[in-house]
Amino acid sequence: MSLNKAKAYLKTFALDQNIIEFKKSTATVKEAALALGCTDKEIAKTMAFLVNDLPILIVASGDKKIDNQKFKQTFHTKAKMIPPEKLEELIGHTAGGICPFGINSNVKVYLDVSLKQFSIIYPACGTSNSAIKLTLKELEKTSKYIKYIDVCKENV
Repeated sequence: MSLNKAKAYLKTFALDQNIIEFKKSTATVKEAALALGCTDKEIAKTMAFLVNDLPILIVASGDKKIDNQKFKQTFHTKAKMIPPEKLEELIGHTAGGICPFGINSNVKVYLDVSLKQFSIIYPACGTSNSAIKLTLKELEKTSKYIKYIDVCKENV
C-alpha cells in the first residue's frame, strides 16, 4: 500500500517510472547501496522524528547520522525518533520504506545539507524493497521540503 501511495504521488510529477522494485530487501543503507550498485552516501535515507509531538522527516546522505547537539540547536528539543510501530500512523509508511513521497499531509520534510554534494540520489519509495533514482532538484521539488538544515555528522 505504501508503494502505491508513493507511486501515485510521484506520478503527479511524471516520475513514477523512475521507481525501482527489488526482490530482496533494500531497507538498510547497505542493502540499498548493494542492490543499486552505488555508494552508501548516495542513498538518501529518510529519518522520522517527533518535534513538539508533530512528525517530521529528515532526508540525509546515507553515510550520515543525526548529531544530537545540532538537532537540538535547530529544533530546540532533543532528537526523538518515531517508534517503528507508530510510523505508518504518523508518517504514512512503515520502517524500511520511509520516504517523503505520499506521506500524511501534516508531516514536515527537511533536507540535510549532506545531500547537496550529489547530482543523483536514491531515496526509498514506500517499501523495504523499493527505491527511486532522482536528481537533487527532483527531490527538492517532490519532497516539498521546508528548508535545508545541518543536523548530521559522519556515521563512524
